[in-house]
Amino acid sequence: MGIVTDVTKDGFILPSAPNFRDLGGHRTTSGHTVRTGVLFRSDALHSIADEDLPVYHGLGIRQLVDLRTPRARASLPDITPEGAEYAAVAVQDPDTVGANLEDVLADPQAARATFGDGAAERFMHAVYRALVTDTTALEGYRDLVERAAGGPTALVFHCSAGKDRTGWGAALILRLLGVDHATIVADYLVSNGRQESTERWMRKLSANSGLDWEDLAPMTRVRPEYLDTALSRIDEVYGSFDSYVTGGLQISDGTVERLRERMLR
Repeated sequence: MGIVTDVTKDGFILPSAPNFRDLGGHRTTSGHTVRTGVLFRSDALHSIADEDLPVYHGLGIRQLVDLRTPRARASLPDITPEGAEYAAVAVQDPDTVGANLEDVLADPQAARATFGDGAAERFMHAVYRALVTDTTALEGYRDLVERAAGGPTALVFHCSAGKDRTGWGAALILRLLGVDHATIVADYLVSNGRQESTERWMRKLSANSGLDWEDLAPMTRVRPEYLDTALSRIDEVYGSFDSYVTGGLQISDGTVERLRERMLR
């Protein structure tokens, strides 16, 4: 029999994957609580340290949903929990700038044009608008929600830093569960204290870009305004969050009901 991990609080469950955390524990506006030990969110899962593997394999995860682009998945393949199904679920067009940061930052001219003079912050807002309107994102997040609703066992979903693609996925699921906006934002912002490895990676990428670090810093953290941009875009395009769910994501009422039955107590 393998080791079973008992997660009692939302700390650094896996120090080598610092943004790995339980999405449970939040209260809903209807008085329910989101179950713990069922749904996890994370940064990349390719470099889990040997000392963290017993904990990782003991969480009972049987679905791993990888939101990264094909390039990232191929270059840094995940360590999949024992007995788990691995699913590559795209939520970002692989031809976009955000999916090819290495190439852009390797070219000083392209880097300045794309991220210089405050453009990095504008770029992040554009990323969040795409996460709620792009066809790939709509299909991918529908898949994620359906997998989370279907179970029957624990699931982890992640991207590279666990803050933007994963952050929107977590915000979406918590909203569907009835968690209030302030709590969703607070959960979203927790990622900012877990980005040391992302910053090291970005500093390495930007070393030859010709840009000051301040030009790129907006891409290494999450901000409430980024989430607000996604929600504002939803209102502009779909009219309401409910219409985004039913018309954009095409998630059925039955799926939402199953998600709540599974995730709430």
